Amino acid sequence: MATTIEKSEILFLYESKYSIPNGDPFTGEQRYDEETKQVLVSDVRIKRFVRDYFIEKNALLETEGKEPKYEVYVFNDKSQIAEGSKESGASARMQSLWAKYIPKKPEKKKLGAAALTLLKKCIDVRLFGGISTEKDAAVNLTGPVQFALLNPSLNRADLRIHQNTSVFSSSADKSRGAIGTTSVVPYALNKIHGWINAYSALQTDLSQDDINELFAALWNSINNANTRSKSNQSALLLIQIVYASPVDKIYGTDKSVKLNSEKEEEQIRDFVDYKLDFSTLKNIAASDKIKEIRFYTEHPELRTEIETAIGSKAKFLIL
Repeated sequence: MATTIEKSEILFLYESKYSIPNGDPFTGEQRYDEETKQVLVSDVRIKRFVRDYFIEKNALLETEGKEPKYEVYVFNDKSQIAEGSKESGASARMQSLWAKYIPKKPEKKKLGAAALTLLKKCIDVRLFGGISTEKDAAVNLTGPVQFALLNPSLNRADLRIHQNTSVFSSSADKSRGAIGTTSVVPYALNKIHGWINAYSALQTDLSQDDINELFAALWNSINNANTRSKSNQSALLLIQIVYASPVDKIYGTDKSVKLNSEKEEEQIRDFVDYKLDFSTLKNIAASDKIKEIRFYTEHPELRTEIETAIGSKAKFLIL
């Protein structure tokens, strides 16, 4: 089976300072491995960053009087649903896509193929996959781009208890504001590990342009996150380890960048407190299974270190 998308692995490093990189939806507290003391970030959080970037960029284009650039499948779109309808979010979104692209649905035996065409119009489906459970038009696409379920930070961190008060009282019969307690991460170098599967890319029609858009979204979404818990974050380094063959695999690529510091890792508060070690990445790059090491950073010293370590297989990405 011929493939046009190269099999590769992704390592994305970004800083979080006195923030909550990924809160647990049930407790609101930062996801954390109590045994290793590493901060955890889920794949769902990263995909949400990417989708939010596409949606926000569309909104910006519309304010400029331009057409939206991206079709995004996973967002709360009820524009075609009657008031009071109990249709699911996926069903509601499909109704909008039908109305926009195929207002007159085809006959029953062609519904599935038409639904597949609609889903593939969405960049997040081409990247991450998607499903439609619509009767006679069920579709289930596995995304060629996946991230580790939970991604541990490169450094250990001690969580800090943070308390704050609100102006508004918690109920009408109380005169003072409520007190809230949460835990924040003083510093984490978050390491996100991902994969791009060449064969799944054939199923969703993933293109190289889509991958370029993904990388730009990863970088820019972190740098422009604007919520109270996510605003103090900065993208540091994006690496794409590109295989020579779609069936090749090298063990331990997620450990190809290491952190060295004279301080205890829990005491790290800034990029100047440590050095990144690319010696394992250098050994991986030397393998015949590796075609290129593509990367992007805005730190000149990191660019020099990687190009020196990797040599001719290093290629600087343009985002």
